[in-house]
Amino acid sequence: MVATADTLMVPTRRRFLAATGSAFAALVASGCSTRMPAGATLAQGYGALVPDPAGLLDLPQGFSYRVISSLGEAMADGGTVPDAADGMGCFDLGGGKLALVRNHELRPGQDAGTVLTSGYGTMPDGSFMPGGTTTLVLDAATLKVERQHRSLAGTVRNCAGGITPWGSWLTCEEPSSLLTRSTHHGYVFEVPATATGLVDPVPLKAMGRFNHEAACIDPVTGVVYQTEDRDDGLLYRFIPATPGKLAKGGRLQALVIEGGVRDSRNWNGLDLARGARLPVRWIDLDDVEAPNDDLRQRGMAAGAVPFARGEGIWMGEGELYFCCTSGGAAKLGQIFRLVPGRGGKADTLELFFESESKEQFNYGDNLVVAPNGHLVVCEDQYSDTVDNYLRGIDTAGRAYPLARLKLQTELAGACFSPDGRTLFVNAYSPTRTIAITGPWRA
Repeated sequence: MVATADTLMVPTRRRFLAATGSAFAALVASGCSTRMPAGATLAQGYGALVPDPAGLLDLPQGFSYRVISSLGEAMADGGTVPDAADGMGCFDLGGGKLALVRNHELRPGQDAGTVLTSGYGTMPDGSFMPGGTTTLVLDAATLKVERQHRSLAGTVRNCAGGITPWGSWLTCEEPSSLLTRSTHHGYVFEVPATATGLVDPVPLKAMGRFNHEAACIDPVTGVVYQTEDRDDGLLYRFIPATPGKLAKGGRLQALVIEGGVRDSRNWNGLDLARGARLPVRWIDLDDVEAPNDDLRQRGMAAGAVPFARGEGIWMGEGELYFCCTSGGAAKLGQIFRLVPGRGGKADTLELFFESESKEQFNYGDNLVVAPNGHLVVCEDQYSDTVDNYLRGIDTAGRAYPLARLKLQTELAGACFSPDGRTLFVNAYSPTRTIAITGPWRA
């Protein structure tokens, strides 16, 4: 069965994808394979950043922000807002309401914001793991938060994830060393945007057990693409047995570049040139629950290509982008563009951007496609002397500063409201969820 866009997409999502898809078409028309080399110039973007008198977030002239949720605030379920706010998705609930489903990348022993009495996984003392998600319900017109509550509990290090075309959030565990010590973690879980309390935590085991980062779904086929946050992580795709019903199982595959290219990272020279569009294929993986945390290693042995810390991934109409935090000759980050084949054509992979200086971007992490076709990338590097930025990447593949965070923490979870007027983003720790509005270009 091949699902159509109509079977998988809600109307508001269809309109948004159509808008970003049109902008993506402009990328092709602009000549992605012949744009200026990285480092040749920076794009103008929205202009110089204006220092924030409050010392939180510098923005271009004409833009403003408000903090809509903060660590320790009381929630409707009796708990408080947890720390380590990471990946996030925005949904139209109808009736003038929006939902933000927000990950919390909490490890064992960290404060969950409340005593969890139910959830998925437990620690040796019997208490539940502190990770999971919270959900914020907002007035779409005023952006006032009307309710906050826990929507998933008992998971660990919920890093990023992805929105589904049917109105849910895929939250991904990135358990790191815990993966080799526990059979219970390293999975993807699904959280409906409409959940008003804790959801039944069902690990989507057929989607693989590994150091998950993010996911996105092709709304035409229902195929799920997944990144892996390892220096030698793979790019995976999950072909569901029933599109839209991920819990019913399916096949997990890894990406292979045709023509003998065995490494995407460019650490040892220019293995991949910017703009070159290479045909790829996919190989089936077995033993996908990987009790020895060796799924990526077995995939590489079969020909799959490693990526340097695969992070944020976002689907447009007919193509997707994903970020690799430490890829490139300068090890400052790469962005790849994958175009799924249609009508019997092969999928293609392009190195869309590779940072050559910290002024372009420095350890790109989560990313989102803006309604005008630009990419918005969250930086994730920790230094006492260097701030983290939101970086824009324009349709000519040039970077520009969009915002500068004045806290010594990462930016995460960037996502636009369905009408494209508001960019939501998290300051990781202490948790701050921020709404940015301004003169976004059409």
